[in-house]
Amino acid sequence: MKEPDILRRMSETIESRKGADPASSYVAGLFAKGHDAVLKKIGEEAAETLLAAKDGDKLHIVRETADLWFHCLVMLAWHGLGPDDVLAELKRREGISGVDEKKSRPG
Repeated sequence: MKEPDILRRMSETIESRKGADPASSYVAGLFAKGHDAVLKKIGEEAAETLLAAKDGDKLHIVRETADLWFHCLVMLAWHGLGPDDVLAELKRREGISGVDEKKSRPG
């Protein structure tokens, strides 16, 4: 099994649940609360990931990163995007210096 497969399966599950009953689905509940609730959750999970990394507990870092990635998938779904969109961008950047990639961006 390729690693990105889990991201695609999670994305498909999120898609299938975003219109479900908010009382029975965490994803549907987030969608019902609106875009700002999704973004707030990403901010919370990012902060928790940073704190875990600061503490250096590897299992905690992995778990918080999983939470962050999950909520990023929810945000992508909100915008009609999925992990393949992000993976395509990473593939586009592969082999390009980070300095050069940043310089190529508009603005």
